[in-house]
Amino acid sequence: MLCMVRGDRMSRIGRKPILIPDGVEVKIENSSVSVKGPKGQLSYSLPEGITATLEGKTLVVTRNSEVSKTRALHGLARSLISNMITGVSQGFSKALQIVGVGYRAQLSGNKLVINIGYSHPVEFPLPEGIKATVDDKQTTITLYGIDKQLLGQIAANLRAIRPPDAYKGKGIRYADETLKLKPGKTGKK
Repeated sequence: MLCMVRGDRMSRIGRKPILIPDGVEVKIENSSVSVKGPKGQLSYSLPEGITATLEGKTLVVTRNSEVSKTRALHGLARSLISNMITGVSQGFSKALQIVGVGYRAQLSGNKLVINIGYSHPVEFPLPEGIKATVDDKQTTITLYGIDKQLLGQIAANLRAIRPPDAYKGKGIRYADETLKLKPGKTGKK
């Protein structure tokens, strides 16, 4: 039986220090962390009971109490700040593939126009901070942004327009997604 000792134990993710790369500026003011880098700037309000301290080129996130809610938010706050630093320095990207005969996407200004088997083309406006490219075959959409959460949400919204079907896999899927297709019906006599 596994026995865990409570009290002195801290979150494994939460206690890791965050290294700040060159060209990224971090400010901590009134329980708010602002990060500015070559790709843009983001900010995050720390939850109650969580503090961040800047020690040279490292940022350390600590918690003030052992209340279960505070313990749960410790690792989350550290991960969100780490993602902000990565976003403003390198950025994030997410690729989606369109599978199906005649299914394609085009970029028209700040909108994606997707022909995905409906009677009309679907227009998907891109929010501020998200950019997209479509490959030459018009079957791969690549989204770029500095906010990892917003990028993932936009990718999920695009996928929800026509999720891959269970039999042929036609629809919009993530580029790294693997599907387990169902076998079709067999004709018994």
